Amino acid sequence: MKKLAWGHSARVGASVLLIAGLGAGLQGCSPSNSQPAAATPPPPEVGVVTAAAGRADLTTELPGRLEAFRVAQVRARAAGILQKRVFTEGADVKAGQPLFEIDAAPYRAALASAQAQLARAEANLMQAQALADRYAPLAKTQAVSPQEALAAQAAAKQAAADVQAGKAAVQTAQINLGYATVTAPIAGRIGRALVTEGALVGQGEATPLAVVQQVDKLYVNFTQPAAEVMRLRKALAAGQIQRAAGKEAAAVQVVLEDGSVFAQPGKLLFSDLSVDPATGQITLRAELPNPQRQLLPGLYVRVRLAQAEVADGIWLPQQAVARTPQGDTVLVVADDGGVSARPVKLGPPATGRALVLSGLKPGEKVIVDGLQKTRAGGKARPVPWTPPGAASGASGASGAAPAASAASAASAASAVIKG
Repeated sequence: MKKLAWGHSARVGASVLLIAGLGAGLQGCSPSNSQPAAATPPPPEVGVVTAAAGRADLTTELPGRLEAFRVAQVRARAAGILQKRVFTEGADVKAGQPLFEIDAAPYRAALASAQAQLARAEANLMQAQALADRYAPLAKTQAVSPQEALAAQAAAKQAAADVQAGKAAVQTAQINLGYATVTAPIAGRIGRALVTEGALVGQGEATPLAVVQQVDKLYVNFTQPAAEVMRLRKALAAGQIQRAAGKEAAAVQVVLEDGSVFAQPGKLLFSDLSVDPATGQITLRAELPNPQRQLLPGLYVRVRLAQAEVADGIWLPQQAVARTPQGDTVLVVADDGGVSARPVKLGPPATGRALVLSGLKPGEKVIVDGLQKTRAGGKARPVPWTPPGAASGASGASGAAPAASAASAASAASAVIKG
């Protein structure tokens, strides 16, 4: 009986110890000793611009070169020894101003000989005409034979023809004598003399003596890719854009090599009717005033050409637009921070900017910087985007997103939108 009582007591003690151990184990697993759960990260910060609709000029910047408005080569049309140069090299000359003098003695002698031949012909005409006038009434009374009267009239007409030939010879001699003084064919600026005094010129060919260029007005020759022209015409035909001031081009501005814009605007004269098969370019020409002669022919420039305008277009930085197989797309941030992809239709390209014709509404926030941090369907915290050039002047600005290059941002946008 004692053995049974001891066994029962042992089992009761073991149960108490087991319950105590379980209690200690449960106490060790209490929430006060567990690790905290991971916190949700905040949405990334992205730089955005607010879409604003307004009138936009479609301006294209193209490479071009300047060309003189008129170019005339001064040539020797009379053969002889060049005796004198009567102009200052590099100066402005007027049309008809003497430039060179060629030995004119042979031409003066030729003129005197022609004048003498003319005087002889006039004397012969006087005598022949007097004889014909005398024979005319006598032929009516048969005092002279009709044959003699007819011969007198023919001799008078032949003498008159000799006079006309003599006058032409005198005129030719005067022209050749005038060629001995070489004059400026046009008004403009003359370059250096191509020959010196004492040179034999005009012997067998018209010798070049100098070049005169009119530079108070200049031509600007430039080219535009045919693909851009076709896109522009297609948008015009669809009514998405209007012609600038109803013309092919409202204004032409010339940008010099240092980046400055020439003060005088130009006007477009024409665009070529054919495409260069070697380059796929269309040639255009504009006229540019140059009253101070600041610009010189042959100078390389950039031409800004305003070809059309949009009444309610939206300009975006180029890096905000991603090109995908489905088309051009931008990322838009809603008021709740949600990011969505928005397909857009772009107008003709411009330098550093993209013109959105449709797909965006005014007031929507478009991501420009930080495209690599988010994607469509995610979340983002928008902050105003500052262009890199403007951001460099503001020091110590807190919360500004780092500026990414246009190429890297565009590629990141493409990758994000593709998902």
